[in-house]
Amino acid sequence: MKRMAGLSALALIISSTSGCGWVWGPEGYFRDRGSDYLQAQQTAPMQIPQDIHDAKRLDPLLPIPRNVADDTEKGEYIVPRPQPLTAAADASPYSLQKSGGSSSILAQNPPAEIWPVAVQFFQDNGFRLHEQRPQTGEFTTTWQHSDELSAAMGKRLSAAGVSTDSETRVRVRIEPGVQRNTSEVYVVSAERPAGSTADVAFTNRSVNTGLDAALVDDMLASMSRISEKGGSVSMLASRDFDAPSRVSLSEDGSGNPVLNVGTDLDRAWSSVGRALEQGEWRVEDINRSLGLYYINLAEKAEKKDDKPGFLSSLFGSAPSKEELDARAERYQVRLSKVGENVQVTVEKNINTVAPPEVARKVLSKIQDNLG
Repeated sequence: MKRMAGLSALALIISSTSGCGWVWGPEGYFRDRGSDYLQAQQTAPMQIPQDIHDAKRLDPLLPIPRNVADDTEKGEYIVPRPQPLTAAADASPYSLQKSGGSSSILAQNPPAEIWPVAVQFFQDNGFRLHEQRPQTGEFTTTWQHSDELSAAMGKRLSAAGVSTDSETRVRVRIEPGVQRNTSEVYVVSAERPAGSTADVAFTNRSVNTGLDAALVDDMLASMSRISEKGGSVSMLASRDFDAPSRVSLSEDGSGNPVLNVGTDLDRAWSSVGRALEQGEWRVEDINRSLGLYYINLAEKAEKKDDKPGFLSSLFGSAPSKEELDARAERYQVRLSKVGENVQVTVEKNINTVAPPEVARKVLSKIQDNLG
């Protein structure tokens, strides 16, 4: 026991001594080894004996990149902070994605804003819409011959191997992207012989990859041109994208107000978020994985074009964080999947529901903005 106490005291003395470079210094035993790889040297590749003929080829597991900036630089290297995705001002809001032989469009806009642009592209090229399902982000075109479409689109179909006697229709699917306020656009075509009345079903994967890729390319070019010309999205048309089919305000078994939204969780999240942004209260934070919007009823909604006045910025009349916290009325709006619908409720926190009069006021305003 005395021996352990003595060793502990010795370790404490060593660790508190500022001159113990052999322990913690650059050459010490417990030194930082994070930059040791900079001193690594390349060795000759492993060779297989010549008398072995059926051995597998040995490929390097960690090959050295050819575009190393400078392998002679010494010292500790500081990794630069990653740039945000929106840092490049000249980057196009639309880009092409390829995966598994199929192509899609990644848009830096929410699905509600991409919906009218995608519909307009197909209508401009002569396609007639058969069915539109904004709540699920899908629309399909009718069966048409290539000569019923625009001249450019007819050539596209011919180049993709589509016979002039056959009929083609298209399904477009717009989904929320992985990141907030982004969208992914997928296009799948179907084809049937001339004279056939069979209702050929769409497949999950492209059957005519050449045609689908051509349609995606043309739509990408059209969207990019609209963006470069400063074209704006019709907000009236975009409201139809995720507008729920049914919205009703009722009460649960405990008498707490509940807003029932007849759509899937992704569309409900998008539409409720836009309804809150159009409201009169501030949305301070969100948590998509938990389905929560954090609102502050004591503060007005922040508008993108609002800027502090000259006098307020000069004399610092903007309220401090302490003042904001003192007068805050914070609640959270929760979206929960219940069967085929989504329920929207208001809570004070995870363990406490909001007072009925507060919840009804917030949910009524959301309901009005969803209409």
